[in-house]
Amino acid sequence: MPPYTAPNLKEHQPPLDIEGQISNLKSNGLNIEDEEYARNFLNDVSYFRLIKAYSLGLKPKNSKYYCNITFNQIVELYLFNCNFRQILFPIIEQIEVNLRCRVANYFSSKYGCLGYEDFSNFNFKDTSDYDFFIEEIQSEIKRNSKSPFVTNFKHNYCDGKLPFYALIEIMSFGKLSKFFKNLKSEDKKEIAKTYRIGYTYLESWIESIAYVRNVCAHYERLYNSTIVKAPMLYKEYSQISNNKIYGVLLCMKHIFLNDKKDAWIQFCDTLELYIEKYPHVKIKYMGFPEQDWKALLTEIKSD
Repeated sequence: MPPYTAPNLKEHQPPLDIEGQISNLKSNGLNIEDEEYARNFLNDVSYFRLIKAYSLGLKPKNSKYYCNITFNQIVELYLFNCNFRQILFPIIEQIEVNLRCRVANYFSSKYGCLGYEDFSNFNFKDTSDYDFFIEEIQSEIKRNSKSPFVTNFKHNYCDGKLPFYALIEIMSFGKLSKFFKNLKSEDKKEIAKTYRIGYTYLESWIESIAYVRNVCAHYERLYNSTIVKAPMLYKEYSQISNNKIYGVLLCMKHIFLNDKKDAWIQFCDTLELYIEKYPHVKIKYMGFPEQDWKALLTEIKSD
């Protein structure tokens, strides 16, 4: 019996070589001013990564490009996204490393080096969720089994187990976010106090920042994209969309301006330069307000 095929599904289009890609773009109304440049670029960055992602907003779905849209304009959006991603990733890295430190210090001090082995130290809904958490930990340890510090604890300590302050260093940011989420409320509150942020906000922000971190790590699109893990925003930002990257930047601002203000201001200055460098970038597609976006990112109300 042949496999079931649902009605109205599309057939895969045959792959195109670079000449075919250029011909297809021209037939769809895209203005290619320098075809040799376009060939070279499409030989470095795939058609799918470039055209499918960065044509959003430049043409109606399944139709031709709007008048006067050029290949160089699409490349400009791609290059802006690359630069934006590259300056954002180190900022996220600082947040991630700092959070690992504060969670490790607090949890280890309160519950001991192997406190993660005790179900009662968490707020899991049931033991099956906790058991799955332990399975994930063991999987991470196995995956990192050749790491020098993992082998050190395995071979030189009586039980061969990883203390939590070491274990946390091999957790992904996503798993770190889940770990924080499953702490007891009083513990989340104490950790959040060190950031001067309510723990419900910090929990939401960590999840969103971890999502954006993965976007950056996989060279994906921040420009004109939807943040699947949308953060909970303060009421003062009621006019700001929380499912665009600007909403996540507002959350990161509150983490940074308390302790690392200079680094955050430098990031905002550099972002402003890139927005000016690439004039076809429409900041509204990233959730930025048209006026005073930088002021909102660099100012914080005193407690």
